[in-house]
Amino acid sequence: MTFLNDPINFIATWLTGLLSGWGLGDDLIKVILTVMGIFATAGFVLLIDILLVWFERKLVARLQDRIGPNRLGPYGLIQPIADVIKLLIKEDITPTTAHRIVYNIAPIIALATVLLLWAVIPFGPRILGTDLNVGILFIVAMGAIGTLGIIMAGWASNNKYALLGAFRAVAQMISFEIPMVLVLLVPVLLARSMGINTIVQSQEIWYIVFAPLGALIFFLSAQAELGRAPFDLPEAESEIVAGFHTEYSGMKFGMFYAGELLHALTFGAIFSALFLGGWRGPWAETYPILGVVYLFIKAFLLYFAFGWVKYSMPRLRVDQMLNFNWKMLTPLALALVITTAILSKLLEGVQIWLQAGIFFAANVILVLITVQILRTFARGERERVSGPRPVAISPEPPSADIS
Repeated sequence: MTFLNDPINFIATWLTGLLSGWGLGDDLIKVILTVMGIFATAGFVLLIDILLVWFERKLVARLQDRIGPNRLGPYGLIQPIADVIKLLIKEDITPTTAHRIVYNIAPIIALATVLLLWAVIPFGPRILGTDLNVGILFIVAMGAIGTLGIIMAGWASNNKYALLGAFRAVAQMISFEIPMVLVLLVPVLLARSMGINTIVQSQEIWYIVFAPLGALIFFLSAQAELGRAPFDLPEAESEIVAGFHTEYSGMKFGMFYAGELLHALTFGAIFSALFLGGWRGPWAETYPILGVVYLFIKAFLLYFAFGWVKYSMPRLRVDQMLNFNWKMLTPLALALVITTAILSKLLEGVQIWLQAGIFFAANVILVLITVQILRTFARGERERVSGPRPVAISPEPPSADIS
């Protein structure tokens, strides 16, 4: 066993031998290795989060024809370090009427739930935190706890603007979690497993080919879960100051900001694992380090797509956003799950490429049906607003004079 072939077990074996030489028991060594793995994963992800600050600012600058960070370090790479230092030394203000315990716990929960999601995301065939056989349920549960952190922040601030922003954020997140959870069932049905690493290993053909419509619904739902344009109602500064974190300053605000950026990359990694083969790629089985590279390339491409939409689309009204979710995304996701369940049962034992073609065709048919329904609905709305179109009546021909 070499480092390139199995880096995690290589390091674990070396540390076990080192700690055994100190006379520690096996149970204590296992606990120490687990804690070290947790800190290593969290530290690695947080370091990437610092890079995301620079990447996000450069991305929005390029999309909006600006320069972005360019003073501290080459290409402004040291600017995120300056931002962190500024947040650390900035005055930490707690409103006198705030509920101090809940107020201070909320940003910790908001960031911790995002970090916990990385515990079940496989970086490689043998590089992952824990291989839960119910990894999909774990993702859904962590999303619910993240919603709890937002409502805690808005309520504990004792500020009407913050509370209103929290209500709107929670209403949006809970609404769009419905189609997201439904779409999560699509790769589960295709892989016959709820374990994320099993889903990745089952993708001889990427599941985005089997369910492009499911991938699109997941992408849109994730954009809304992140509170990014065109679904950025929770932080619509022109309407409600700054949303649920209005009263936060210093590093507490920084934790919310870091959680938001990292959450976008996390959704990119989850999307990659569910629909783009995750760590799979050439020679990834032999050299798991390559699997880490493949996963983060795909995750950063999705992060770029999230940012592209965010900085290119205008904000929707809250009624438009909720109508889009409950009247279109949710029924469409439900229809997709039913179609996937039926086809996956009927096509058992069929060649994988033929299955992919049939599933892709079924998704196209669902899209065409949806477009036709939307056309009919739009026609009905136009007639309801402006009235029915006048019907042209051809003049009657003059009667013949028989006198």
